[in-house]
Amino acid sequence: MATAHEWPQQIQAWPASGLTPAVYCRPHGLNPHTFNGWRRRYRAAPASAPGLLPVQVTPVAPASVLVLRLAAGHTLEFPASAAPGWVAELLRCLG
Repeated sequence: MATAHEWPQQIQAWPASGLTPAVYCRPHGLNPHTFNGWRRRYRAAPASAPGLLPVQVTPVAPASVLVLRLAAGHTLEFPASAAPGWVAELLRCLG
């Protein structure tokens, strides 16, 4: 079963297979109905460069906390020492 993080990879890989969605799903252990639902969501998602987010840097003293203000109005706070890869993965999961 694919996770939400894996669906875009499956959807991008499918056209190169030359298979119908149902035939592609069988060997990958995917439900064809779920696959088609994710295809619709993926197509409806706004087109943007992967991994790029608008960022505004505002100096704060002391720089001990990293504050991310998301477009939906949510705020996430992390220690400034948080690994950038971890923060990026969290944001991908929150999608």
